[in-house]
Order: sequence, then C-alpha cells, then structure tokens
Amino acid sequence: MRALDPMPSWERGVTVSVRPPSGGDGAVLLGVPVAVTGRLPAELGVGRDTLRAVGFEALVGQAMVLTPPGRDAVVAVGIGDPARLDAAGVRDAAAAFARCASTQERLVFTLPQGPLLDPAAAAQAAVEGALLARYRYPVLKDLRLAAAKRGGQPLVAEVMLLTAARQVRAATEGARRGELFARAAAMARDLATAPPSLLTAVRMAECAARVAGTTGLDTEIFDRDALLELGCGGLLGVNAGSADPPRMIRMRYRPEGADGHVTLVGKGIMYDSGGISLKPADAVHATMKNDMSGAGAILAAMAVLPALGCRTAVTGYLMCTDNMPSGTATKLGDVLTMRGGTTVEVLNTDAEGRLVMADALVLATEEPTDAIVDIATLTGACLRALGPEVAGVFGNDRSLLRQVCAAALRADEPVWQLPLDRRYRGELESEIADLKNVGGPNGMAIHAALFLAEFVGDVPWAHLDIAGPAQCDTPRLWRTAGCTGFGTRLLLELLLDFTRPGQDATAEQ
Repeated sequence: MRALDPMPSWERGVTVSVRPPSGGDGAVLLGVPVAVTGRLPAELGVGRDTLRAVGFEALVGQAMVLTPPGRDAVVAVGIGDPARLDAAGVRDAAAAFARCASTQERLVFTLPQGPLLDPAAAAQAAVEGALLARYRYPVLKDLRLAAAKRGGQPLVAEVMLLTAARQVRAATEGARRGELFARAAAMARDLATAPPSLLTAVRMAECAARVAGTTGLDTEIFDRDALLELGCGGLLGVNAGSADPPRMIRMRYRPEGADGHVTLVGKGIMYDSGGISLKPADAVHATMKNDMSGAGAILAAMAVLPALGCRTAVTGYLMCTDNMPSGTATKLGDVLTMRGGTTVEVLNTDAEGRLVMADALVLATEEPTDAIVDIATLTGACLRALGPEVAGVFGNDRSLLRQVCAAALRADEPVWQLPLDRRYRGELESEIADLKNVGGPNGMAIHAALFLAEFVGDVPWAHLDIAGPAQCDTPRLWRTAGCTGFGTRLLLELLLDFTRPGQDATAEQ
C-alpha cells in the first residue's frame, strides 16, 4: 500500500492569471459581478425584473447560473452595494461563484470594481475566495474513486481574473499573493484534517523537513533525548502516556537585511484524548485531531514566506505530541519542570496545550526577538465566550495587539481582545509548586493566558486562542466544513506588515 501524503495541497499547482476582457475568454461559465443598483452587465442578457423573478437580489454571497436565449451561460455573482464593497466582500463573492461553478476546473471571473477596492487587494481576495471555497481533502475519500476510475468534484486548476488593462499589473501581483495565501491555508487545513494515525508528531516533523527542503527554511527537529537535554518538561510530561514519541520542530526564516524578528509558538497536540482527565465520547472528542491547528498554521504560513518576499525574520516552534491515557501517563497531582526551571502542578491533564507551549515560550525568550505570538486551540472557554467564528486574543503590548487585530481584519479572520486580568493570577498559585496548570471554574480562557504570560518575561507577546474558529460545522462561502486553517492567513498578514512594537506610528505613548 502506498504511503499517504497528509498535506496534498503543498505541491499541487494552480494557474493564476489576470488580463483584460476580450469578449471571448473561453470560459465554460464566466462569473459576472452584479450590483444591487446601476446598469446590469451586458453578458447577463436579462433585466432586473427577470433576476428578481428568479430570486436573485445581487447580495454578496449570491450566485446563479443564467442561460439567456442565444447566449452562453454565465454566473451572476452578487456584490451588493459597490460603494461599500471591500476585499472581504470580493472574497465572499468569488467563493459564491466558485461554489456555483462546482463542476468547473477553470474559473474565469470579472474582477469587481468599487471606491474601497484597489486592484491588488481585490485580486488577492478573489483568488483566495475561489480556491478556498473549493478546498477538499482528497487523500482518503478519492482512493475508492480512483480505483473505480471515477472522479469526484474537481479541484480548481486555473483561476483567470478579467480587469481593465490599466489594472492588470497591480492585479497580477495581488493574484499571485492570493494564490500563496490560499495555498498556505489549504495546507493548514490538510494538516488539521489528517487523521491522527496518519499525522503523528514524527510525521509532522517529516512534513516540516519536506517543506524546508523546497523552500530553504532552516529546520531543526528535536527528539525525546534532545528534549530531555533542553529540560522541556512540559512537552515530555504531556507525551508520557503516548506510544508515539514527541517532536519539537524549530523553523527559521532569515531574509537578508530583515526589518524585524517575530517568534511564533504553536500548539501541536496531534490528538487530544484529555489524558487521564479523559474527554467524554462526544462530537467534540471526535474533532480532537485538529488540536494541532496552531502548529499547522505556523508551518503553513512559514512555507510561503520566501515566495512572498517577507521582510520579517521568523522563528517558529511547533510543539508536537498526542495526549493519551496509559499506565505511564502524567497523573493529576504530578509536578512537571518546564524549560527554565518553573515547576507546575498538573491538576487537569486536559489542560495540556499550555504545558507544551510554556517550554517553547521560554526558548523564544532566550534569543533576541521583537515579539512572540503564540497560536493554539487552547480553551473551550474561549469558544463559549466568543462562539465558533471569532478567536480570542490576549497580550502584554498594545502596539503588537493592534497589529494582530489589523492583520485579522485584513484576513477576515476575526479576533476579539480579552483581558489579561492579573486579578485572577492568584488562582494559579500552587501549594507545592510554582504554578498550577488550571485555575477555578470561571474565567478559564484568562487563566490559560495568564499561565502563558508567566513564561514570556518582558518580551512583547500576543496569544491567539483559536479553539472556536479552528473547526466549522456548516460550510459558508470560502469557509468549508471541517478544519478551517484559521490563523494561517492572519499570521501572513501580520508578518508581511510587521513593525517592531513601539515603533509603529499609531503606538500609544
């Protein structure tokens, strides 16, 4: 039996191009933007009364195939009010078109225009929307189809954008960036979707080495012996019950003359059973293969930094293990010693993400860096507070938090700042160790953030809790059902626009 590839999106090519419309663009289905007001595009061949009669109101997210008499079929794609259309709206519109044209490998879409849109941003968003809307994980489901010589829904092979000649150059740059952003997000989805038997910590390290081999990223892989030597008691403690060995993966991107340095830390729990504090056998437990989504987002984002020409140096720590119950597992009441010597009393083995990340946060502070950003599917409490579409963000530096929030807005991966309120810090005090790994029953997302804050010192730091938006139960435009890859594009936006905290023009004095 052939070895299965846990991240098929990494090496899959997609052709992306931009050119002026020519009147005969060879599209089986051309996507035509339609606003709620104004003159209708001639390609539709119908009037507004006809559109209203079939229920098409031209709202963002609507798309409908039209076959006017004597004309080629087209897809009417709603863009709402063009005066208010932004990049997020273009992304949604392109996704609606791609879903409507679900049998087409080649997508040709006329780029919408509006006063809030510049050609590069619009093209980037259009390519992201089209490609991510049609994402799927073909590794396992397509085996039977391949054996029967039958194809499933085709993946997109080409995206062509049509725009005015004066905008082609800028739109081409944006479209290329959009393809790289979408490729990274698809790769993160691959990694989070892969079954835990297919993507162990060891396989995750192999994936990182494979990416490094084609991108030039410097990658070091630390096995159990190396982790013992480093004193990474958090990662080793969580791994204690597992038959699969742990891996810490350190990746480095070093552009010449870098403008700054950001260190990323990702939770990589390849499967989270809860350990001795076993999770209930419910639907949430079944999704716990995605508990490495933070590490997956970092790996995927770093994979495209060289191609994007990012000017920020980046170090990424991927803290990888599963969390299993067994006769050797960490027990409630055990005390672990983190990198740097901090002792932690474990009172809930299902609060394991903060333990593996603490080791990496200490390592991150041991070399010069301008900022640390961690990302993790950390707490169900954050999901309860913010719902399944919004991530929580905490931090100790207003300038860095402002940059994270701005990046989230550009990526349309929403975050909401929650308080790093030290009034709750006393709930982490232990009678026998420096810290407990959990506090009381209320404010648990804050407890987790306060725990992590103990390990970053004075370095500007932001913590992204993506427990909610890492998983999507119902498909919605470019957000397909299942693992979302949330945070990948947010990190890319942050890194490409990063300014050292305290040096950005809007920083508070």
